[in-house]
Amino acid sequence: MHLNAGSIKRREDKRFLTGRGEYLDDIFFDDEYCAVFFRSPHPHAKIKKIKTEAAFTVPGVVSILSAEDVENDGLRAMPPFIRSNPNTEHPFNFIPQPLLAKKFVRYVGEPVLLVLAKSMYAALDAIQLIQVDYDVLPFVLSAQEALKEDSPLVAEVLGTNLCLNWRCSNSENMDVIFSQAKHVIELNINNNRIVSNPMEPRGVIALWDQDTNKYTIYASSQNIHVMRDTVANMLNVDRNSVRFKAFDVGGGFGSKNFCYPEYALIAWAAKKVNRPVRWIATRSELFISDHQARDHNSVSRLAIADDGKFIALEINSVANLGAYMVGSSGGVQVVQYANLPGTVYKIPSICLNISAAFTNKTPTGVFRGPGYAETNLILERLIDAAALKHNFDRLELRKKNFIDKGDMPFTDVLGGSIDSGDFLGAFEQLMTRIDLAGFEERKNESKKKGCLRGLGVACFIKGTGGAPKENVEIRFTSGSRIDLVTGTQSIGQGHETTFPQILAKCLGVSGDVINLKQADTDLIETGGGHGSSRATYMGGSAVHYAAAEVIKKGKQLAANVLEVAVQDILFGDGRFIVDGTDREVSLFELAAVAEKNGSSLNTYNLWERKAMTFPNGVHAAELEVDSETGKVKLNRYFVVDDYGTIVNPLLVEGQVHGAVTNGIGQALLEGVVFDPESGQTVTGSFMDYSIARADDLLDYQIEFKGTTCATNPLGVKGCGEGGTVAATPAIINAIVDALSEYGVSHLDGPVTSSKIWKLLRA
Repeated sequence: MHLNAGSIKRREDKRFLTGRGEYLDDIFFDDEYCAVFFRSPHPHAKIKKIKTEAAFTVPGVVSILSAEDVENDGLRAMPPFIRSNPNTEHPFNFIPQPLLAKKFVRYVGEPVLLVLAKSMYAALDAIQLIQVDYDVLPFVLSAQEALKEDSPLVAEVLGTNLCLNWRCSNSENMDVIFSQAKHVIELNINNNRIVSNPMEPRGVIALWDQDTNKYTIYASSQNIHVMRDTVANMLNVDRNSVRFKAFDVGGGFGSKNFCYPEYALIAWAAKKVNRPVRWIATRSELFISDHQARDHNSVSRLAIADDGKFIALEINSVANLGAYMVGSSGGVQVVQYANLPGTVYKIPSICLNISAAFTNKTPTGVFRGPGYAETNLILERLIDAAALKHNFDRLELRKKNFIDKGDMPFTDVLGGSIDSGDFLGAFEQLMTRIDLAGFEERKNESKKKGCLRGLGVACFIKGTGGAPKENVEIRFTSGSRIDLVTGTQSIGQGHETTFPQILAKCLGVSGDVINLKQADTDLIETGGGHGSSRATYMGGSAVHYAAAEVIKKGKQLAANVLEVAVQDILFGDGRFIVDGTDREVSLFELAAVAEKNGSSLNTYNLWERKAMTFPNGVHAAELEVDSETGKVKLNRYFVVDDYGTIVNPLLVEGQVHGAVTNGIGQALLEGVVFDPESGQTVTGSFMDYSIARADDLLDYQIEFKGTTCATNPLGVKGCGEGGTVAATPAIINAIVDALSEYGVSHLDGPVTSSKIWKLLRA
């Protein structure tokens, strides 16, 4: 089925560009109360005494709720979404996250008290008057330090800071293999901790209906059905007693994929005061309370034969989980990170030793390309470092080790399967675009300006799919229109355009008559939301099968209406036609007939995937480093990506733009810094935490070389994260290439100008 209907502009953009988007903070209730959280100023401390009397003197303060109130009302702590290793079913070692800290605080920003007031200003004034006496305890920020015997324990009840430890290998003789290898490269790589920073902060507005005993929670969320189920568990109620609804959502990048204590607490507070309660995080709160990402250290080595063929890969890694295991942070390590450690290359022997530790940092969750970004950075850096040390051509080294197109479907030595891809074809297409022959001339021109020029290349692959089930419902409405209800959810990707595009193609009708309905748990029972670039793959496939069922039911009804056999009915362009005649009935005419006679063409479909999709590609970055200041300037950036069948090239290109920009940000600018003496977040605002701005970027040269995905009826592959997975190693490889004449063989991100300046003067 050919879906590409061209680069149709996003229908939702007119609403956004004219200021008619409806975000959470646009919603108000006349009688609502405002909530503010009193958060821990310490990374680790024992709570001795809480004094709130002075806070109650502020006019408008209604209530101050504590962990004791939470306990008295029977609320439950929040466990992670993934609680055991799916590969072994071995449970992770963790404690559920308290909704409000009771005896101990374990990171700066942990919620301690909830203040309710008639205005936000009153609540903010009140928290300034709250006094909490703490017994400050030793803390640990490094995952490696946390695993030492004398390290402070983040949660004493666990007896250790180790959350998980898993070995996955197809060989027990890695030391022998490496000792016999002609060439070995080893790197210690730190994947820097980052903050997702969506444009719209997290927030919830909750209402309690005492007549129906039901909570309604409006949230800036990318996964409302998971939120509903998690909040219901924390509130200790049936999930049918909780309704979650999202409006337009201003980005998520993973940080809005899983639940937080605040969501249950605001709903609980709404019931206690019998009023709507609003909480919208400030940007400052976001920096210390949103799930952060990455913070992953690895000591890895790659063995290479004399002819350049890869022999073995060994990775020993430690992930920093922060103070609590949240969402799918365990799955990032043992599923996504471990899924395709060889990425797009054939590697006969692979060994992964994976650990994850608790520290007194903000909990880490998921961010664009979780797990795969960590794996890809390791392997792409190892390849360039091996080429530099052992005098290989880094481009030829990659070409020599690609999985062949003819080997598809391919299963690696650890059991990871890829259904499709032409890695060499994409690589060769990129080589024709980057003008490799002219690089030396450009490098010499840069030298004349006092700059060092570098070229970096990085391949990538990323499994996409997220939640394994997705459902949609096609509902015919009056006026020859269709409501398409889906359990997926848009957070800026353009679903209001792409989903009608898919259904319109299936049913042969105009996309203009299709209205997408989403982000309401009362609209559809289940849903996987948006994460892991799953929407078009999962939701689009469900749409395809639902449309096929509509056509099947329509043929039966058309046969009755036109008084012919079912096998004589053909369908095309939105019409049911009697074969060989001009007799026909339109889809919408038939839907009206069905409604009149008590039947219906409305159709529900729940689709379950059997495999993920594997978008892949290769990126190249060319840049200059100012030898006086260390400043990096991007000159050229090239992309050749495989996203299978492309529904809307314009929207896919937009996703690549955003993903690449995130990857560039992590490579050059972004990094959470904690003060080692106090444990405070130093990068607690945009004054100190940098993200990529327009003047840091350039026009990306983007091309696609698609191979049809074999695991879904549309042939699509998720397109939202690949750019991030590829961009960070491509940029770092380019910087190392530029600085190699100074003896630089590796740099960890963020590769800031100050870091380079110090290196050049070492």
